[in-house]
Amino acid sequence: MTVSSTTVKNSYSGNGSTTEFAYGYKIFADTDLQVIIRVNSTGVETVKSLTTHYTVAGAGDASGGSITFTSGNIPASGETVVIIREVPQTQAIDYIANDPFPAESHEEGLDRATMTTQQVQEELDRSIKLSRTNTMTSTEFTVGATDRANKILAFDSAGEISVTQELGTYKGTDTTVTTEAYNVRDIIKSTTLAQLNNVYICIADAVVGDSLTDTDHFELLIDAVTAATSATAAASSATAAANSATASANSATASANSASAASTSETNAATSETNASNSASEASTSKTNAATSATTATTKASEASTSANSATSSATSATASATTATTKASEASTSASNAATSETNSSNSATASASSATASDTAKTAAQAAQAAAEAAADNFDDTYLGAKSSDPTVDNDGNALTAGDLYFNTTSNVLKVYNGSSWQIAAIDATSLASNGFAIAMAIAL
Repeated sequence: MTVSSTTVKNSYSGNGSTTEFAYGYKIFADTDLQVIIRVNSTGVETVKSLTTHYTVAGAGDASGGSITFTSGNIPASGETVVIIREVPQTQAIDYIANDPFPAESHEEGLDRATMTTQQVQEELDRSIKLSRTNTMTSTEFTVGATDRANKILAFDSAGEISVTQELGTYKGTDTTVTTEAYNVRDIIKSTTLAQLNNVYICIADAVVGDSLTDTDHFELLIDAVTAATSATAAASSATAAANSATASANSATASANSASAASTSETNAATSETNASNSASEASTSKTNAATSATTATTKASEASTSANSATSSATSATASATTATTKASEASTSASNAATSETNSSNSATASASSATASDTAKTAAQAAQAAAEAAADNFDDTYLGAKSSDPTVDNDGNALTAGDLYFNTTSNVLKVYNGSSWQIAAIDATSLASNGFAIAMAIAL
C-alpha cells in the first residue's frame, strides 16, 4: 500500500457515555496505538493500557479503525481522548539471499519507515525551535539538577541559553542614592520620598553612591509613586462625584417636597368638589334605582311577549299580549322619567337635594308598583294561556294544578283547547277563530 496521509493523531472530547472512538490511519497491530486521557481542568495526562482500559479494532485496514473503552473506563465530560499511532522504531524484515524478491514485506518495511518518520515529525512540530534564519552557538546546557533548582531558563548577554541566572535577588530597601554596592539582577525598593516604594532592578554592576534613577545601572520595575498619584486622583474624583450626587439628591428632595405641597392643595380642592357633588350623586343614585326597576318591568313584559309569540302562529293574539305588557312597561318608564326630572331639579340647587331625593324615592315606589302590575299581568297570562304544546298538559306552566278556563294550543291537531275543570275541550278549530276570539278571551281572563 501507499502512505498518502500524514495524520498520526486523533482527538475527541469525552461525554461520559460514548465508548467508541475512531482512528483514521493504518496500524499493523493493536499495540501500534497509544491512548491518552487528559483532564482539561488540571492538564493531567494518563496513558491507558490496551485490554485493561480499551480494545482495538481495524488493525491492518488502510482506512483505520476504532478503539472501544471497557466498562468503568469511559471518558467523562471534561476529559479529552487522544489516540496516537506509535509504530515501533525497529526493522524486522530479513532478506534471504537468492530468494525471490519479497515485494509485500518490502513495501511494509517502507510503510513502517514512513510512519516512524511521521511520528518523529509530529513530536518535532510540538517542540520549541529556532527559525530557519536564526542562529545560536549551542542549544545544550550542562548545568545539573541541583544548580538548576529555583533558576529560570533564559538567555545571557550573548543571546545563548542560560540557566545560571535568577529572575532577580531582592536586596531590601535603600535610599535613591545607594548606600550599598549592587550586582546585575539585584532588586531594591526605594525609601526616598520622591521615589517612595518604587522597585528597581540592577542591570549593570553599581557602586555605593550610585542613583537608583541612573538608567545605565538600574531599571524601574514598579512605579509605585505614579500608581499612588493615580490612586489619589481617582479617590478625589470619586469624592467629587459623591458630592455631586448628594447635591442632586438634595435638589430632588426639595422638588419632591414642593410637589407634595402642591399635591396636598390639589387634594383639598378635590375634597371640596367631592362634598359639593355628594347631594347630586345621591339624587342620581335614586334615579338609577328607579330606572333599574323600570328595566326589570320591561324585561318581564318582554318575557310575556316572547311566550305569546311562541304560543302559536297567530300573530294577532301574541301582538295584543305584547302590547299590553309594553303599556305596563311604558308606565314604568314614565315613572323613571319622573325620577330623572327629580334628579335634574335636585342638581340645580344643592340645598334642595333632600327634597329631590324624597321625590325620587316616591318615583321609585311608583315604578316598583308598575313593575309588580306588569309582572302580575304576565304571570296571569302565563297561568291561563299555557302556550303551544303537542299534547294535553296536566299542570300549568308554574307546575300548579290546572284551573277551569286554562287554554293552550295543540300543535298536533292545530286547535285551541280549554280546560273545563276536569278535561280539555276544543275551544276553536281554525286559526281565524283562534286569532279573533280565542286569544282575546285568554287575554281578557289574564288581565
